[in-house]
Formats: sequence, C-alpha cells, structure tokens
Amino acid sequence: MDNAYLLLAWLQAFSTLALVGLIWTIQVVHYPLFGRVGDEQYVEYQAEHMRRITWVVGPLMLAEVATAALLLVLAPTNPLAIAGIGLLVVIWLSTAVLQVPCHSKLTRGFDADALAKLVGTNWIRTIAWTARGVIALAMLINAVD
Repeated sequence: MDNAYLLLAWLQAFSTLALVGLIWTIQVVHYPLFGRVGDEQYVEYQAEHMRRITWVVGPLMLAEVATAALLLVLAPTNPLAIAGIGLLVVIWLSTAVLQVPCHSKLTRGFDADALAKLVGTNWIRTIAWTARGVIALAMLINAVD
C-alpha cells in the first residue's frame, strides 16, 4: 500500500481504538454511576459530563469518520473499509436517535427510565465500536504487510 493509505490506517486505528477503550469505560463504569450522583447535584453533574466528554469524544469521532471515509475512497472495494463505514453509520445513528435523547432528558434531572434506556441502548455503540476496533486493526495489519 502507499504511504497515504498507511498513514490513514494508523490514524484510523488510533482514533477507533481510543474510542473502543472510552466506550467500554463509559458503558461499564461511568453510565452505571449516574444513578449514584444524587438528585441535588444531578442536573449540574449531567451538564458537566456532557461538556467534558464532548472534548474527548468529539475530535476522536471526527478523526475516525474522516479516516474511514478516506480509506474507503482509496480502496472502494475493500470489504473491511465497507464494513467499517457501515458500523460507523450504526454508531452515529444510535448516538443521534437513542443516546442523545436520553442525555437530553437527563439534563432536566435524574430519570431512572432514561438512564436505564441509555445504558441498555449504549450496548449498540459498545459492540459496534468493538467490531470497528477489530476492523481498524485488520486494516492496519493489511496496510503494513
């Protein structure tokens, strides 16, 4: 593979694997602890969570989608690139349609049903990002060979 493809494969692997680690931490540690914050501090806590997490996840998600799209442009018939884009569609749709509305509801105060839905539906992103991590590593290994 050429140098551009190799660089993009490295950048994709970095951003995707960082997101894999982050989503598992959020899913197993962070979201379940939302219910232990307490009603008095919950609105402030949720707002602060959303403000802080955006600075971590935003650049990584943008880097991931950009590198995945560019890799697909460079190798449009690569089944790994196609599958990776498909998983990104699942992740971004899940975020927009399922997790963002839960977070929006939680900004108004603690809601046990919204939190349960957030934790339950976030498994979609957790599994999809884990699969993307495998794909990103496979693409990187193929690019290095």
